[in-house]
Amino acid sequence: MFHIEEELKKLPKKPGVYIMHDKDDNIIYVGKAISLKNRVSQYFRKTNKTQRILKMVSLIDHFEYIVTDNEAEALILECNLIKENRPKFNVLLKDDKTYPYIKIDTTSDYPRVFITRRLQKDGAKYFGPYANPGSAREMVNFIRDRFQIVQCRDYRAHKRPCLNYSIHKCPAPCMGYISKEEYKKQIDEIVLLLEGKTEQIVQKMQEEMQQASEKQEFEKAAQIRDRMLAIERISMKQKVSNISENNIDVIGLYKNDLSVCIEIFFVRGSKMIAREHYYLEEWKDEADPEILSGFMKQYYMDQPSLPSKIMIQEEIEDKASMEQWLSQQAGHKVEIKAPQRGEKLRFVEMAQRNAKITLENKLKDKTEILLELKEKLQLEKMPRKIESFDISNIAGQYIVAGMCVMKDGVINRKLSRRFRIKNVVGQDDPKCMEEVVTRRLKHSIESPNGGFGALPDLILADGGITQIHAIQKALHKYDLDIPVYGMVKNDKHRTRALIDGKRNEIEISEDLMQAITNFQDEVHHVAITYHQKLRDQSMTQSALDTIPGIGDKRKQELLTKFGSVQKIQEAEIDQLMKVKGITRKIAENIKEQLK
Repeated sequence: MFHIEEELKKLPKKPGVYIMHDKDDNIIYVGKAISLKNRVSQYFRKTNKTQRILKMVSLIDHFEYIVTDNEAEALILECNLIKENRPKFNVLLKDDKTYPYIKIDTTSDYPRVFITRRLQKDGAKYFGPYANPGSAREMVNFIRDRFQIVQCRDYRAHKRPCLNYSIHKCPAPCMGYISKEEYKKQIDEIVLLLEGKTEQIVQKMQEEMQQASEKQEFEKAAQIRDRMLAIERISMKQKVSNISENNIDVIGLYKNDLSVCIEIFFVRGSKMIAREHYYLEEWKDEADPEILSGFMKQYYMDQPSLPSKIMIQEEIEDKASMEQWLSQQAGHKVEIKAPQRGEKLRFVEMAQRNAKITLENKLKDKTEILLELKEKLQLEKMPRKIESFDISNIAGQYIVAGMCVMKDGVINRKLSRRFRIKNVVGQDDPKCMEEVVTRRLKHSIESPNGGFGALPDLILADGGITQIHAIQKALHKYDLDIPVYGMVKNDKHRTRALIDGKRNEIEISEDLMQAITNFQDEVHHVAITYHQKLRDQSMTQSALDTIPGIGDKRKQELLTKFGSVQKIQEAEIDQLMKVKGITRKIAENIKEQLK
């Protein structure tokens, strides 16, 4: 059997990775540490912890660890394990949209230029991402119009050139009309264009145009002039930033009581070419450096094209190992900077402001979620106040319930309530649900202005048909007609669907499903943490408070010395007598009572 306290003592003070498992042996968290002993022990100490960490620790059944030679190795292993197992308490980027890139397969003798959404480590050059697919298409079309490049996928020798050659859009290497060296000159110019180095291209074209004019090759000079003017025009259409850096990502973070938003600006060739954003709702209580560090590990894990510099708003603890890992992955030096002044700081602040606006706009989208809920469930009015209930117990002991409230699409934790079951004997969850909802309804009916406030517009049960019917019984006692639906889970204990009282499943969008999943997770958390609190209190009170000679002071001394009732129970009489005020007789009483 795994004893956490004993295993903590065995942890080495070496760098490595720790892996947290729940009772079903699922990996729920992976982390790295400079000192495994210090870092892992922190999770089990009575210090101030965020709600996310408290919830995670409550689910830990056992842990394992892997020792590494240094922190950089630990970081790489941590990222690989997160990618492989996707633990629920790590930063996991749920935004699965992919942005287009422009790809040049420079490993080919005659490379094509085309759009792709699939990034690979194949030696090709990737430019982007382009947040607006239209911009990527416009750039590729421009390149095909102004440069003569191969456009067919299955390039091979032919007996005669294709139509693209006739309309001056391909130099027909398949016929041997252009050498690899001449073709490469065009590709080099296209690479400079995509990198934003248009000044170098224009200067070079001016020289070529001058040479053509001196040789009286006026048609060639005119072609070069037209291409040069077109390049200048498309360069002006790109959004220019004031920043002097060539190849950087700028990360801004904004959080409020409800969520976290990460905004990334992509700067290439001193021009901001695109942006992305991600939401990390479960990390809203964490410190900014920890959020940034966790996000960067996930985001840059599989990126084949990395910037030379990443600018963030605050220093992170594992900056050195992160830089080493990214540089190794990129094949060039990658720096992480937190600017303190100047144009770079202003650019980071702009990313922060945009993250704030993006997050605020998302909260406005909550209205859209409620409208969908009203439509899908065919409700008579908008469900502005939604309540959910969950029962928690172990083998019918310490039976409790949790209640959560969602107002205008946002979970309001201040309105959460906890109940101890009073009238149900044994393990009967439907009866417990009926009792709890009855008591909750009674509060609002008797005291409309009390702590429970108005009655809900919709009730969601954490469970299936039996829980729905139990809630409906409670509603019938007061002749209330409040819609009730169930939140059912799949085999992996994740929300699968909404069902009505006739077991009909209601198909809903991914956004609405995510909102309901968060709501279900929250009510489950309220119920289970209350259950654990009562269980722990009961163990302490029933085990120590009834022992003759043990008052509050001696109880505190015992718990301080041994850490838990179980440890007191396992201690020898001589060990108990070392605690101030514990005589042999009291020690013998303790052993007898705890037996």
